[in-house]
Amino acid sequence: MTTATLELERAEEQISLLLCKEPMTFEQYLQTFGEDDDYELIDGVPVERMSAQLDHERLYVWLLTLIHGIVEARQLGIVLGSRSAVRISNFRARLPDLLYVRAERMDIVRQLAIYGAPDLIMEIVSPHDRRSDVLQREADYRTLGVEEIWMIDRRRKVVRLLQRAGEDYTVQEVSGGTVESRVIPHLRLQVEWLFSHERPAVREVLRDLGL
Repeated sequence: MTTATLELERAEEQISLLLCKEPMTFEQYLQTFGEDDDYELIDGVPVERMSAQLDHERLYVWLLTLIHGIVEARQLGIVLGSRSAVRISNFRARLPDLLYVRAERMDIVRQLAIYGAPDLIMEIVSPHDRRSDVLQREADYRTLGVEEIWMIDRRRKVVRLLQRAGEDYTVQEVSGGTVESRVIPHLRLQVEWLFSHERPAVREVLRDLGL
C-alpha cells in the first residue's frame, strides 16, 4: 500500500467519522478525540472550534496564571484550561476556556472529563463569535448548574456575570469598576484589565490581593 493511498484512507475514515450515521454519545466522543483535538460535541455532532487569536490567548494565559495562583495559594481546588471536556448531557460536551472545581468536589474531575458542574466557568467571547453560539454555550452551563459563569465579551467590553440564586441566576453586565467572584475568595479584578493590551503582572495582582 502506498503512502498516498494510506493517507487517503485515513482522510476518508476521518470524514466518515465526523459525518457518522448516528448521533455520537459523550463516551464515544471521549474515545474518538484526544488532547490534541479541539472539538466540542453539540447534539451528537462533533464541531471543531475556531483557533484563538493572539488577544484571546494573551488574556487566557493571564487569567489562568492569576486564578491558578489564587487557588494554589489557598489550596482551594483545581483550575483547568481549554482542553478539559465538561459533560453537559449524553450528546453534548463543552471545552470551557477556564474552569474551577472546589477541593470538596474533586470527585467530578476524572482523567478524561469533568462529570458534573464546575463551580466556576469563564469564557472569553471573541469578536468573531456568533451571538447564537454564545447564548447556546451560556444555556448549557445554566442547564448544568454551574455556580458562577463569567462571559468576558471582548467586542462589547462587558463581563456578563451569572451567579446561581436557587433554581435561577442573577445576571450582571459589568463594564467598569471591579468584578468579584463569589466562588473563589480573593478573585477581584478591574474590568479594564480584561480589555486592555496592558495588564499588571500577575505577581503584582497576587501581592495586592494579599497572596
